[in-house]
Amino acid sequence: MHSGPGRCIPAPSGRGVDRIHDVGINTNMKARLLLRERHIVSEGRFAEMVIWQSPRSVPGSAHGFKYRLAFVVDEVCVLRFDNETGKGDHKHIGAKEVPYVFTGLAQLVTDFWTGIDEWRPP
Repeated sequence: MHSGPGRCIPAPSGRGVDRIHDVGINTNMKARLLLRERHIVSEGRFAEMVIWQSPRSVPGSAHGFKYRLAFVVDEVCVLRFDNETGKGDHKHIGAKEVPYVFTGLAQLVTDFWTGIDEWRPP
């Protein structure tokens, strides 16, 4: 969940954006969860990846996936790749939002982990 610039607040277990009906896809067919993982990177740092396959493209994206990959440091989201409805594929680096060229799921995950490896505190 996003709470203001650069802030990610994890949802309580079993609640929040990880439920199918909270994905924000308006269709008669349900999205299918492909990946939901949380990795502890180090003390106070974790990476969370959530990827859904959708029967239709999310408005603004040309593919059938809805995703959110976030790197959180001391409860602040410092890096996030997502395709918010209407905005399409993009990434957040701190408070800055920049376009992201989606070429496939494997590359998305690779780019995310590369971004974590390259991240430095401001």
